[in-house]
Amino acid sequence: MPTASQSVDSLRKRSSLLITVTGVDQPGVTSALFEVLSRHRVELLNVEQVVVRGRLTLGVLVSVDTQVADGDEFAAEVRAAIQGLGLDVSIERSDDKPVMREPSTHTIVVLGRPITAEAFGVVAQEVAALGVNIDFIRGVSDYPVTGLELRVSVPPGAAYAQLQTTMARTAVALGVDIALEDYSLSRRTKRLIVFDVDSTLIQGEVIEMLADRAGALAAVAEVTEAAMRGELDFAESLHKRVATLAGLSAEVLDEVAEQIELTPGARTTIRTLRRLGYHCGIVSGGFRQVIEPLAHELMMDFVAANELEIVDGKLTGRVIGQVVDRPGKAKALRDFAQQVGVPMEQTVAVGDGANDIDMLSAAGLGVAFNAKPALREVADASLNHPYLDTVLFLLGVTRAEIEAADAVDGTARRVDIPD
Repeated sequence: MPTASQSVDSLRKRSSLLITVTGVDQPGVTSALFEVLSRHRVELLNVEQVVVRGRLTLGVLVSVDTQVADGDEFAAEVRAAIQGLGLDVSIERSDDKPVMREPSTHTIVVLGRPITAEAFGVVAQEVAALGVNIDFIRGVSDYPVTGLELRVSVPPGAAYAQLQTTMARTAVALGVDIALEDYSLSRRTKRLIVFDVDSTLIQGEVIEMLADRAGALAAVAEVTEAAMRGELDFAESLHKRVATLAGLSAEVLDEVAEQIELTPGARTTIRTLRRLGYHCGIVSGGFRQVIEPLAHELMMDFVAANELEIVDGKLTGRVIGQVVDRPGKAKALRDFAQQVGVPMEQTVAVGDGANDIDMLSAAGLGVAFNAKPALREVADASLNHPYLDTVLFLLGVTRAEIEAADAVDGTARRVDIPD
């Protein structure tokens, strides 16, 4: 049974106050504030804090007895505690406002080297012109590119389609990468990622490296470029290019495999994804004999690629079995997802050519990496800086988180990047 004092307390009205503390961050600020709050029977409603270059902004939303809120003593004690530490504080009534704001609907990730104030100002202007509110901004990277993540609320209706078009146009005009994604649980529950190999996971094209050994580099490079632009059927172009390799010693496959150079940031990307529990795979229109050693080194879970026919130690100029072409890449992604029980909306695909269109379209998030126009047009996000680890920023991972994890096992390092 409640006591008399409890009954009186239950009848007292309460008010909401927003306390905002700003200034140079230092130990003891939060402790000093809450020491005062605890003396006045304060209930916490929400707390948010951010520190940028040592500058603190702390917001505390509280519920307090209305008599206390209307009096001078409470405010005076809060100011004395905070100002005594050399910081500023403001106190304002916040009645009749929701305690927790509605979640943002989308994220906009801006990547640049650099991002100028002018460029970011244009992004903000374009967003505002569509009635899109910026709810939250944070830095996600300072290396190898600067990355900013904006959480935004997009009005219902046609605004999202307009925002997509506007951000794509703005990215080209400003020379930055801008990716627009849903901000929902699905963004944080991706569990399977697959990479194209040539010009995505690695630098260059394996078929051209092989063709160079056969003296057919120019002809093969021309066919490859047309296929990646979507001007030729991939399966047809593959057979045409492989035919030029007839008679080449199979030993050349091992030589080429040893000469493969990973795209900058590839090891960091795979290492970080594996730490996060992702299943990682390769889906390539290239050749299994060259790719498998790399897949083993990177500890990939899946590999789908074409197999070159070898007879008496020489390439015959043909491939064996089902060709991994444009439809075949999408099928491989679906097969991998089914094997590990991952819904397609929780998958990510990264590629650069027209033969990746079906795969990126099937994935929950399709990322065009330094891609041909045909792929950029259908991808969910397009990255044009030559660093594969920028993919991680689209998944909500920050550079600080990557390097903190790398520091534990001694793999953290930065290399100088020419301006």
